[in-house]
Amino acid sequence: MSGRAARSALALLLAAAPAWAEGGHEGGGEGLLFPILNFALLIGVLIYFTRKPVQQFFAERRRAIQRELEQAADLQRQAEERYAKWQRRLLDLERELEEIRSLGRERAEAEREQILADARAGAARIEREAAAAIEQELRRARERLRAEASELAVELASGLLREQVTDSDRDRLVDEFIARVEQVQSAAAAPTRNA
Repeated sequence: MSGRAARSALALLLAAAPAWAEGGHEGGGEGLLFPILNFALLIGVLIYFTRKPVQQFFAERRRAIQRELEQAADLQRQAEERYAKWQRRLLDLERELEEIRSLGRERAEAEREQILADARAGAARIEREAAAAIEQELRRARERLRAEASELAVELASGLLREQVTDSDRDRLVDEFIARVEQVQSAAAAPTRNA
């Protein structure tokens, strides 16, 4: 049956249905038969004509749901990939931060050691310079003490000589000094004469 013929049959049945329904009121039990047949016929016609559109609707709906499920699965997969990627980046970032912290600690330790070494070298240099300065001051102090001791000794000797040496001792010392000078001069003049 074509779609046009089925529509025509449906129209006839729908037009005849009220007449059959009125005829059924006059009899007793036959009155329910026609409405049931009419309803069954209506359902049958509706199923016949709406089967393909309903099947197409549900098939389209199933395909749409399937596409949406596939899209949702794809989105979930992408989200999981992004989540895994960000987790890896987070782990890499934590490793980098730990490396940076470790490197910072190493550099700080190296810098601390360098500062301590520089401070030790500076302290040693200052100590050497202080020792040299102390040694130099000690030498100067010794020289001053020697000079003062020499001056005092000369003064004491002069004082003692003045007190203990008499005029005759002075004359005798002068004579001895002159005699020595003459000896030195004659010894120096002797080699020139021999030449």
